[in-house]
Amino acid sequence: MHGPGHAHGQRQGSLRALRLTLLLTATFTVVEFAGGLLTGSLALLADAAHMLSDNVSLGVALFAGWLATRPAGPDRTFGYRRAEILAALFNGVTLVAISIWIFVEAINRFRDVPDVDAGPMLAVAAGGLAINIAAAAILSRHSEESLNVSAALRHVIADLLGSVGVIIAATVILITGWEYADPVVGVLIGLLVLASSWGILRDSAQILLEASPAGIDVQQVGRAMAGMPHVSEVHDLHVWTITSGFPALAAHVLVGREADCHAARRDLEAMLHERFGLDHTTLQVDHVGGDLLQIEGT
Repeated sequence: MHGPGHAHGQRQGSLRALRLTLLLTATFTVVEFAGGLLTGSLALLADAAHMLSDNVSLGVALFAGWLATRPAGPDRTFGYRRAEILAALFNGVTLVAISIWIFVEAINRFRDVPDVDAGPMLAVAAGGLAINIAAAAILSRHSEESLNVSAALRHVIADLLGSVGVIIAATVILITGWEYADPVVGVLIGLLVLASSWGILRDSAQILLEASPAGIDVQQVGRAMAGMPHVSEVHDLHVWTITSGFPALAAHVLVGREADCHAARRDLEAMLHERFGLDHTTLQVDHVGGDLLQIEGT
């Protein structure tokens, strides 16, 4: 079982990854916007706008990650851990907004296709691809630890694929002179951005609505608990996620009249940890037919 020090180390590692990624993407966003304006490329501007949303999202994610490290108190017994989930939800919404802007701009470009300087466009897009590959490599090492980092990684991967699209558009224009390739790729990038928002919005909404954690079958958990020695009944069973990597369980358990409530609780906690990875449990254990409640928990 990992202790608080391990969790703290994971969180600090996630924050370092976010800081380094923000430095890389913020630096190149300026280059890509300038390149888009100079070349007249919508695909390049769309990719730059997406990278700008990456910067905003990474900044919000960093703030939320810092906020989540603040200690719990009487007013917030879980501290600010949910701040990371709110940041992920915000990131998903910004992706939708960016995609709408790209679609509107693409419609205007189809009506009046401007001249595009494909050579510099290709060079800038290649640089964007390199930056996004580096950023994705940094974030991927910590994406399993935090939905916040995972959301940032999806931004970067979508932008990486956008850079590939810009490279393809620039190559087509250079070889064939077909300048419609630029707004076509812009629309494809917009669709990519929109698609990448879905998983973030879904996962963050699930946590905020306190749905059961992905990968945990609550009915299976209940059957496993009811099947433990001396357990007669399990009800008021709730399993939810506080924040990324922090599932929690609460339940009322009835045991036989001669059973040891403390021993039953310890056995249940050990089983929940070993079989389901549930470490934060609150178990209220009573004897069958008892008049008084004996509160047992961790």
